Amino acid sequence: MRDTLQYWLDKAASVSPVGEAFYDGASHAALSGETFTRPSPIDGRSLAPIARCSADDVDAAVKSAARAFDAGVWRDKTPEERKSVMLEWVRLVRTHADELALLETLEVGKPIGDTLSVDAPGCANALQYYAELADKIYDEIAPTGPCDQALIKREPLGVVAAVVPWNYPLIIAAWKLGPALALGNSVVLKPAEQSSFASILLVRLAHEAGVPAGVLNIVPGLGSEAGEALVTHDGVAAIGFTGSTLTGRRIMAGAAASNLKRVALELGGKSAQIVLDDCPDLDAAASAIAWSIFYNAGQTCHAGARVIAQRGVAAALSEKVAALAATLKRGHPLDPATQIGALVDARQKQKVASYIALARAEGAIVHGGDDADVVSGGQYFEPTIVAQLPARSRVLREEIFGPVVSIIEVDTPAEALAIAEDTEYGLAASIWTSDMSRAHHMSRALRAGTVWVNTYDKSTMATPFGGFKQSGFGRDRSHHALDKYSDLKTIWTHLPRPPA
Repeated sequence: MRDTLQYWLDKAASVSPVGEAFYDGASHAALSGETFTRPSPIDGRSLAPIARCSADDVDAAVKSAARAFDAGVWRDKTPEERKSVMLEWVRLVRTHADELALLETLEVGKPIGDTLSVDAPGCANALQYYAELADKIYDEIAPTGPCDQALIKREPLGVVAAVVPWNYPLIIAAWKLGPALALGNSVVLKPAEQSSFASILLVRLAHEAGVPAGVLNIVPGLGSEAGEALVTHDGVAAIGFTGSTLTGRRIMAGAAASNLKRVALELGGKSAQIVLDDCPDLDAAASAIAWSIFYNAGQTCHAGARVIAQRGVAAALSEKVAALAATLKRGHPLDPATQIGALVDARQKQKVASYIALARAEGAIVHGGDDADVVSGGQYFEPTIVAQLPARSRVLREEIFGPVVSIIEVDTPAEALAIAEDTEYGLAASIWTSDMSRAHHMSRALRAGTVWVNTYDKSTMATPFGGFKQSGFGRDRSHHALDKYSDLKTIWTHLPRPPA
């Protein structure tokens, strides 16, 4: 039954999402009493009211986090104690994986097969990685003379704000909560207004696991209200954000205008996949390209949205990508067999459609590019391939965040590299070639946080993720994420020689 649409429709009909804020160890309605609702992108039906938190709610949550930090209820636990509590949290996340996956699917329209197999377990895996890292974070001793000792300690910052997007709300929340909590910080989480319910449950499970009151808090609400209040709050020491480059600029401005809180940003992308004439496996390249851009309906920051192919393989590659796109099952997001679900909302669908209209107006060849009438009232768009665009087209240069891939034909590897680098973004890229010397030198030349060779989207928690240029700075995943939520303190002790 679990692998049928009807099973999940029945589960969805019985679910009761909690939309309240959670801080100081308890659930809270917005202090104003206001709520908001969002239509599910699956069929347009609203799920439940969500607390419309304002600056007052944010202030209450930040003060709760600060009290907990100052009291040392989490910061002063031994690393082994923090690890133990976080591992219990991981256990509860895995126990409630079906509920978390269902809430995320209902909120953002992602196929239930993906939230069950990727998002919920990915969240648990990330939290487990940092739980197990908590007692393996070492201080340092600097080299000095025999009468001095210089201890270099990594210390938590205090109250950390985590602002996460709607496309991978559980996974990206875990990427930020894991390292911040492992170090002993207190955290206030602000979910995207499109994806509150799964994140609220995640925080409530942390409290159930034994994370003390005030250590992990969540304030749902609109970005222009709760988000802005959190960014500009003087009680917040640092903010970790994933989202658009435009919002990232606003966050930097807000941080500068308030208390100069430190900022880490993982922003937009327009990732290039370079396919050269000596590509070792064109079928594998086509499969990687199709999945990289059509998975999650293209709503992935590092999606391989620009395919830059040498003319010797461009036509065959385009045909293979189109053929693969045609095989991807579009259907109800609660059907476990569905591979492409909904876009997150009507605004996002309108944005994607506007880029396709522009491509057609510019004379491009468009394969697909129309509404996908999957479920009445939902927000669906079919996988789309665009070719023969003008070199300066906005379709090639701007982040669409939908299931749209552009094919660009070039003559030489040097031309491919130049086009790949002609972008404000630098999140990811790939190179498909049999010449490993060429792959090595091209990957070094690409200004991107991740460069894959003859593959795409391979990763583990051990590899850092983040961008260059206007794709942001700071890294999620791996031990390098600890740098965002801690600072180094030198404690220098003079130790004169004792009398002989």
